[in-house]
Amino acid sequence: MTLSLSLCHSIAVKADDATTDKTPVAFSVKVTGTGRPMILIPGLSCGGDVWDGTVAHFKDHYQCHVLTLAGFAGQPPIHGPFLGHVITDLQKYIRDQKLDHPIIIGHSLGALLAYSLAASTPTQVGPIIAVDGLPFISAIFNPAATVESSRPFAEQYRTMYNSQTQEAFAAANRKALEGMITDPKNVDVVDATSKKSDPKTVGEAVYEVMITDMRPRVKLIQSPVLLLGSTQSSSALEVVYQDEVSTIPNLKVVFAPKSKHFIQLDAPEFFYAQVESFLKTSDAAGSK
Repeated sequence: MTLSLSLCHSIAVKADDATTDKTPVAFSVKVTGTGRPMILIPGLSCGGDVWDGTVAHFKDHYQCHVLTLAGFAGQPPIHGPFLGHVITDLQKYIRDQKLDHPIIIGHSLGALLAYSLAASTPTQVGPIIAVDGLPFISAIFNPAATVESSRPFAEQYRTMYNSQTQEAFAAANRKALEGMITDPKNVDVVDATSKKSDPKTVGEAVYEVMITDMRPRVKLIQSPVLLLGSTQSSSALEVVYQDEVSTIPNLKVVFAPKSKHFIQLDAPEFFYAQVESFLKTSDAAGSK
């Protein structure tokens, strides 16, 4: 697979073209801009278009690799375990494209993938920006949760999604987005593609996220990490956020003012400023 990259040009990489044996991979990629590589991973059911504003802001200085995960936003689904497939294919993508310590920005589920990637290949990735995403989502609902105590609830969610028609999924997805995004115009934009997601894939992803506990492994992350939390969080939840990432050696946690879950859409200027400051500080520390 060859990418021809230039400023202000985007190239979509089809998942089926990304391997020589034609085995479908776990995401498609759209590459825009020039500069240091930056990989952007959207959250549950979302397409890469949730990063359109981010790409427009950073493309003059960064080469933005925007993922859309299989089964989300109209992409063909894959079968079997989901998160591990994404990580394996993302590791391969970084190697194949010879990306030098790419910056990883992940939202929600994408943040969990960023933690996992950084913990499993700590010397191959650069700074990590987690946008309202945690190592163990189930602890948000119950700080005492474990993988085993979360499994029955995770299975209930998977069963629910598996039984949904596309129309029922689209309606429920729209309602969920309305609770996570402030501006109705942004709800419309995200909904336009996310409603095309495959319910079964979404159900499998929810199941795996709910029973994945990265807390014991995030201490292996060598890259600097910025966690941006939404102000939907109560003071009690802010403590949960801090506790979940407390073992990461090089960590900064900031809560976005007046923002729901999609911080990059609700508070874009805040988001860009935090990312720029964090990357500048990380670069300065790395040069010493």
